[in-house]
Amino acid sequence: MAPKRIIFVCVENSNRSQMAEAFAHIHGGNDVEAFSAGSRPSGRINPKAIEAMMEVGYDLNSHSSKGLAQFNDQAFDAAVTMGCGDECPLVLAKQRFEWQIPDPKAMSPEQFREVRELIESKVRELLNLL
Repeated sequence: MAPKRIIFVCVENSNRSQMAEAFAHIHGGNDVEAFSAGSRPSGRINPKAIEAMMEVGYDLNSHSSKGLAQFNDQAFDAAVTMGCGDECPLVLAKQRFEWQIPDPKAMSPEQFREVRELIESKVRELLNLL
């Protein structure tokens, strides 16, 4: 059976979507091909996101911030948007999900961890649905 293809989209592709992609890799293993992108990518991964994911044993240093144009004409089993609303252009996907997850970039480390845990929980739920 072919792996499920999932793309996670937020505005800057530096926090939420990066962590979601990481958790999809962690919990989906070989059954998932996970990607992330931004409607207006920042060009960097937030050091807070790198630190938060290091705490759970995942190194985001291997990721890069990228835009949606890189994924034009690619089909996905699921597209998950996270707070980018109308800025997130349509992506070819069998299923779409909107997760209203606050942008943690200006949050304290404790609040950032809460967002990280929320994302992990939602990724696990998504993987069970697919």
